[in-house]
Amino acid sequence: MPLNEILTVYPLVFIVIALIVGLLVGSFLNVLVWRLPKMLEREWRLQAHDILGLPTETPLPTYNLMLPHSQCPHCGHRIRAWENIPVLSFLFLRGRCSSCATPISKRYPLTELACGLLSAFIAWHFGFGWPACLALVLSWGLLAMSLIDAEHQLLPDVLVLPLIWLGLIVNSFGLFVPLHEALWGAIAGYLALWSVFWLFKLMTGKDGIGQGDFKLLAMLGAWGGWQILPLTILMASLVGAIIGTVLLRLRNSKTSTPIPFGPYLAIAGWIALLWGGQITDFYWQFVGLK
Repeated sequence: MPLNEILTVYPLVFIVIALIVGLLVGSFLNVLVWRLPKMLEREWRLQAHDILGLPTETPLPTYNLMLPHSQCPHCGHRIRAWENIPVLSFLFLRGRCSSCATPISKRYPLTELACGLLSAFIAWHFGFGWPACLALVLSWGLLAMSLIDAEHQLLPDVLVLPLIWLGLIVNSFGLFVPLHEALWGAIAGYLALWSVFWLFKLMTGKDGIGQGDFKLLAMLGAWGGWQILPLTILMASLVGAIIGTVLLRLRNSKTSTPIPFGPYLAIAGWIALLWGGQITDFYWQFVGLK
């Protein structure tokens, strides 16, 4: 029996494979989240030197997603293959570097586990086929962007823009929504937060929202169509306001402290893409209008 038939007839096999692949992708996302902001900072610094006509800096060692090899940030111990098995290596090493015994951040196994579970859920929700495979790519991208934005308040164009185009290409075949709904979803998503940004700026003279959020909402619209945008914005705003207030209180921070909005948009958009229709129908039934 061909593999595609096995994955279709035995959905549990597809779910297990998605879980394993998700764990491996989660390990890569740890590298991406750690290195991509540093790579972008290097690139911006070089561009600034060129624009300002400053002396060329001494060439820095190669730094990308492949090189240098992963190592302990404290003692420089190179991470061996058996020390880089998702989740299991962390448990085997008891959460410490095998060389210097410095504690390893729990973010690494949690990211791997989250990516694996999300992947397994997508496989269960959609079943084997193109929608599941493409939803996996979207979920991995949203997870990476959420982690980067939470730590650096940055939504890299190198991640967001390709996913906008991919969403439009995917929906040119009508896999999630018709192309015209995806196109207007991307346009409306961008303009919605762009309008809020400029309205707030005109009223207060301050930037109230990052411009990367415009593109992220446009990307979600490109995948799920314009229909998911109101629900996405509503859920992201409510959850962001509640969690943001709690975090500010716990950290004793000022209300002017910037809070990344990208993770809330990503979570809300992911939920709206999967269950937006059901949530909306339930709401209208709840208020007695359907």
